[in-house]
Amino acid sequence: MASELRFRSIWISDIHLGTAGCQADYLLDFLKHTESEQLYLVGDIIDGWAMKRSWYWQQSHNDVIQKILRKARKGTQVTYIPGNHDEGARQFIGLMFGEIKIEDEVIHTMANGKKYLVIHGDQFDGVIQCARWLAVVGDQAYEMTLKLNRWFNRARARMGLGYWSLSQYLKHKVKKAVSFVSDFEEAVAAEAKKRELDGVICGHIHKAEMRMIDGIEYCNDGDWVESLTALVEMPNGELRILTWQKMYDAQTANIHKLLTPLAPQTA
Repeated sequence: MASELRFRSIWISDIHLGTAGCQADYLLDFLKHTESEQLYLVGDIIDGWAMKRSWYWQQSHNDVIQKILRKARKGTQVTYIPGNHDEGARQFIGLMFGEIKIEDEVIHTMANGKKYLVIHGDQFDGVIQCARWLAVVGDQAYEMTLKLNRWFNRARARMGLGYWSLSQYLKHKVKKAVSFVSDFEEAVAAEAKKRELDGVICGHIHKAEMRMIDGIEYCNDGDWVESLTALVEMPNGELRILTWQKMYDAQTANIHKLLTPLAPQTA
């Protein structure tokens, strides 16, 4: 694998540091092998909800934070947009943490001149906004599913098989979850359209996706619990989803074969 992959911009979200489900080792490897002019942390970086229930913090979680801080010190423009799991950081919006800017949302201009709204996305989640208690219960159930996922993948590893997200598979099989995802995507895209922007970049639902919705380019950078994905901007302004699982497991693979190109679909 190339020692360093250079992009104009990188978006990562839903890392959930402070939980056993966080794939910090994969993320640290990603951060070590990538460089960008701009790095956006699009929410749920540290999981405050989980850490209130029980303390879980590994050295790899420290390493991820130190690596991001080091990138900021060396000139990468790092912007942190808090989500619902790290909402405590929203009280510091407009301030700087070291060399890191804390913002509620950002309008990012691509190299090709297109403008995108960058936001975590929980503002468009009806459960979060209208029934927070239900969101907390759902989060606890999700955490249990991730534990099952870890046991399942340990068994797969003993069989010589690669990582596969049981939790993501189950979520996509549930009709209500699929309906929620579709409603969320359309709501976020509608906000960008209302502001007369070209697209939107978000996180929150842990589903990496790039598609056209009513003339708006909807992009979700996924997560570092299940999908291990980031959204990257190429030098010409083109956006692609990068799945680091493939990079990690296939060290000598060609980077261009592992970048998922945008294939617009009409909603």
